[in-house]
Amino acid sequence: MDPAHRAVLRRNTRYLSAELQVSDSIVPLLFQEEILTEAQVEHIECQATNTKKTLRLLELLPRRGPRAFRCFLRALDDFSWVRDRLLLDLHTPGPGAEAGPGAEAGPGAEAGAEAGAGATDDRQLPELVLQRVPSDRELSRLASRLGAEWEVVLMDLGLSAEALFRLRSDHGLSTHGAALAGLVQWRRSEGRRARVQRLLESLQAADIHPSVLQDALI
Repeated sequence: MDPAHRAVLRRNTRYLSAELQVSDSIVPLLFQEEILTEAQVEHIECQATNTKKTLRLLELLPRRGPRAFRCFLRALDDFSWVRDRLLLDLHTPGPGAEAGPGAEAGPGAEAGAEAGAGATDDRQLPELVLQRVPSDRELSRLASRLGAEWEVVLMDLGLSAEALFRLRSDHGLSTHGAALAGLVQWRRSEGRRARVQRLLESLQAADIHPSVLQDALI
């Protein structure tokens, strides 16, 4: 995906999660256009709330090739005010996303106002959190949010291809189980160096939005 398109989605993450109902038409069209795979659709639809479904979609889209953004815009026929906002942001110099046409039409307009220049800053984790070792519970919550990208994250954390193969074999029916076992293995091998900061870096390397980690630490 073009960096400018990726930036627009990132700036408007909170607004989009408040406005969209992705299951009805957006996800089916993206699957039809071969932007999403069947496995990715399943990962989206298994999320407990619509907000989480939208966040999962927004995590996947930037990695789905150069057609992803334009196909996503086409899928917004039922959310024309959202599409107008994204297009205005795309073509407005500066941070953007402050007052797109029709932004007040939907119930999430207040959330949209927060999705401008400060949306990334207010998701930064405190330094005290970044420097501590994550707990079992936090790793489990993170594992449940990684979905199909768990192997990319674990590889960046330093697990070998052989270790990933064993995880897939031992947890063939549970992506969560494989991801959690890998994260625990990483923490055990790194000891005090297995900090939240390192997890954040690996999520960023896998192009996963930082909000995924923040949600796991709440």
